[in-house]
Amino acid sequence: MSPQPTEPGSDQDQVPYEQLIERLEELVTQLEAGGLSMDEAITTYEQGVALSAQAQRLLDTAEQRIRELRESDA
Repeated sequence: MSPQPTEPGSDQDQVPYEQLIERLEELVTQLEAGGLSMDEAITTYEQGVALSAQAQRLLDTAEQRIRELRESDA
């Protein structure tokens, strides 16, 4: 099953970054292919926005970890 967008802090918020990107690519493909009703396209877009935010949180966390590691080595 593909990862679904989640609320920050939820258990599913730990979906691996690579899976989030894969799902985002699937959503983009669906939107670009057309054939979705307006409601389906909006729902798909909303899912993409939520997944993008989730991926950004993971990137922010990774960046913070790297900063902390660099500071501890200094």
